Amino acid sequence: MSQKIETADELKIIHDVESNKYHSLDSDELIPMMSMLKTASDNTIEKLTKKKAINIRLLESDIIRLKSMALNEGMPYQTYISHMLHKLTTGALKSH
Repeated sequence: MSQKIETADELKIIHDVESNKYHSLDSDELIPMMSMLKTASDNTIEKLTKKKAINIRLLESDIIRLKSMALNEGMPYQTYISHMLHKLTTGALKSH
């Protein structure tokens, strides 16, 4: 069964392969490349999962509302704040 090519990216990949833009690595090139990619992957994962503590001052009324919202979500309020900030910074939550 053949697959239909639908995207411009797929067409570009096929064109690049057919134009010999890519080549196989020799065994002496493969090990260092795999090592470099593993290091890059590890560094990316570390940056994406590393947490850093911060101190911020909030209005007491905001903290009360945040605690109530967190309770409705079934999580501690500091975890809730972190969760919402993560959503905001990743675009999952839109700011006004």
